Amino acid sequence: MGDPGKDREALVERAASAHRSRSPHVEVQAHPAWFDLDESGRVEAFDLASRLRRLEAAMDPDDLSTTARAVLARILAARGG
Repeated sequence: MGDPGKDREALVERAASAHRSRSPHVEVQAHPAWFDLDESGRVEAFDLASRLRRLEAAMDPDDLSTTARAVLARILAARGG
């Protein structure tokens, strides 16, 4: 059995990642790790995700995070652009 502290840390990191799967109907889904966390773990994952998105935006020439780029790409694709 693994170390519970390390297991929780891994869940928080996975839940905080920018990658999200899509359903067959193209709906964005929560990361499965999100459901394995308790409330405090979800708050920790949210806080980490917020910090990571700010870092991504700071490194991007257009000040966009990976999430912002993905959303913008979907909007532009829906508009035919």
